[in-house]
Amino acid sequence: MSFFGFGQSADIDIVLDGTETRKLAEIKTEDGKKERHLLYYDGESVTGKVKISLKKPGSKLEHQGIKIEFIGQIELYYDRGNHHEFTSLVKELARPGDLSQNTEYSFEFQNVEKPFESYTGSNVRLRYLLRVTVVRRLSDIVKEVDMVVHTLSSYPDMNNSIKMEVGIEDCLHIEFEYNKCKYHLKDVIVGKIYFLLVRIKIKHMEIAIIKRETTGSGPNTFTENETIAKYEIMDGAPVRGESIPIRVFLAGYDLTPTMRDINKKFSVKYFLNLVLMDEEDRRYFKQQEITLWRKGEKAHKGAGGHTPSPHVPSHLVSAEGGPQGSESMIRDPPPDSAPKAPVEDMTREDGTSPKEE
Repeated sequence: MSFFGFGQSADIDIVLDGTETRKLAEIKTEDGKKERHLLYYDGESVTGKVKISLKKPGSKLEHQGIKIEFIGQIELYYDRGNHHEFTSLVKELARPGDLSQNTEYSFEFQNVEKPFESYTGSNVRLRYLLRVTVVRRLSDIVKEVDMVVHTLSSYPDMNNSIKMEVGIEDCLHIEFEYNKCKYHLKDVIVGKIYFLLVRIKIKHMEIAIIKRETTGSGPNTFTENETIAKYEIMDGAPVRGESIPIRVFLAGYDLTPTMRDINKKFSVKYFLNLVLMDEEDRRYFKQQEITLWRKGEKAHKGAGGHTPSPHVPSHLVSAEGGPQGSESMIRDPPPDSAPKAPVEDMTREDGTSPKEE
């Protein structure tokens, strides 16, 4: 018998079923690198084998039990000591005893609920993993394997266009339209900007996609803004009545679905940020939130060989309509007369809403 059970040790391998046919998906690590793991969906079973190989043939491995866990957890980087588990399933593989030879165990977690999408952000990580533990008196042997989960959605029932008039009082009135308020991750944002009143000298205009990650609550709330993409849509001074087209392709960017109050720990939202710069290099901007969602692929099959019905998780795409919009994206340029309806102020980078000086 080895002293305190330290004499014998073992290597653990977790082999998931269907590794040759199941797709791999990329996810970022905390240091910004990308890893590829097997891709799963909500409701799919997770099955496979656990192989335990003894390091010293002929010597027994004493243990207090062997178990495998399926875990879904959220890690907040400012609170690394606590992992908030929202899913935890356990299967006992072996009762306490001795292992005298290499051993293999099969496991199956049937129709596992995976309510949230895997995510790695600036201040938070949501991950799914399998953990095998060989329990020993003083030092357990542990092996973990990560997997990626994608949450699918169906087409939103309502997807209104976004139409808004913004400006600076008596200086600038513009009207912008985007063709809808909810976009899948491979979608194209199509829109137009109309200049209704131009009394300041604008030299440049751009549109940016901003990701806003919010973690924690109360005094421990952290907000991180990241510019995902930036496009120049105008260079030079516009004139009254001019129309500028917008077309932004989302497929080439590292985007996730919109996530709202995930397990009361974090949210991820996306905004279109319209920025104008005048000849004195003052910048004015207006943000508009959009919703992103993941569209199911036709080739995806469930564990039973049938195509699963796409579902609409409440935290991803709401069934409610988006911002009030116009009936059609394409219309004649606006008339020369300035609008009489109230106009939302654009914001200058110093936080003010200036009037013409």
